[in-house]
Amino acid sequence: MGDDLKTKGFLDIPVDLSLDLFSEINKLKKEKNAIILAHYYQDADIQDVADYIGDSLGLSQEAARTKADIIVFAGVHFMAETAKILSPNKKVLLPDLKAGCSLADSCPADAFFEFKKMYPDHLVISYINCTAELKTLTDIVCTSTNAVQIVESLPKKQKIIFAPDKNLGAYIKKKTGRDIVLWDGACMVHEIFSLEKISNLKHKHPNAKLLAHPECEANILEIADYIGSTTGILNYSIKSDCNEFIVATEAGIIHQMQKSSPNKSFIPAPPNNSCACNDCPHMKLNTLEKLYNCLKYEQPEVLLSADLIEKAKRPIIKMLDLSKQLGL
Repeated sequence: MGDDLKTKGFLDIPVDLSLDLFSEINKLKKEKNAIILAHYYQDADIQDVADYIGDSLGLSQEAARTKADIIVFAGVHFMAETAKILSPNKKVLLPDLKAGCSLADSCPADAFFEFKKMYPDHLVISYINCTAELKTLTDIVCTSTNAVQIVESLPKKQKIIFAPDKNLGAYIKKKTGRDIVLWDGACMVHEIFSLEKISNLKHKHPNAKLLAHPECEANILEIADYIGSTTGILNYSIKSDCNEFIVATEAGIIHQMQKSSPNKSFIPAPPNNSCACNDCPHMKLNTLEKLYNCLKYEQPEVLLSADLIEKAKRPIIKMLDLSKQLGL
């Protein structure tokens, strides 16, 4: 997580099993003027106690708008970093500092720095799911929602390096036809979906629509009925007349899909292993007990240097400005 991501110490204190954690957490939020932001991939209990639920950028933007003094980010470390970058004067907490990200970790900043030197005339676009250090080496940050539009807004002759996700990058390259060099990184969850198992599932459920995140491999995207971000997938399932869906992204999103459309059926896309689920092990390191301790003791706190915040913020602001210009 780099030298600039530090903690004053995590207090892993056993929680009294007789406590009503939902009630206690809500009390602490009021006492400390705190908010809880939860990503769609968190456990259902954490989503249900959160003040805001969404994707990584939307949550960080919410953090920047809030008047709360403390932000508890129930997600992974790059998300907490982004919240701190956009809200440097607020205290940002992460329930478990070991909650990393296979995608972010697949692109170490020092290795990317050397890679970037091989393409001096290329513009660097990085998916927001990356470390703060990588953001400092980036010209424009993007999300899975706005990536295609941001690339298309650039001059057609502009050469691009896309990092860290090769699958999202390949999807963008195919959609735009642009000259894009891909960093060889990927999300462990989105790479394990089995084309054979999904095809069999579609055969058993012929009326079901396959909803896929663009971090999935190309063979999955080719048979998808809809490709979009976690928020996009959720919104599509709400608006669609279809009543049955196969969901090719982290299974945590299904909790919100079921809450929004209780009469519809949602089937997790099967991975290419013996597990029946497609959970992110990093996301699931956060628990309700850790969330309670985190808020009670205000530990562990994510701290970034002022210099890192300033440099990492620039490509995010560039993205936000471009998105506004493009009406996204």
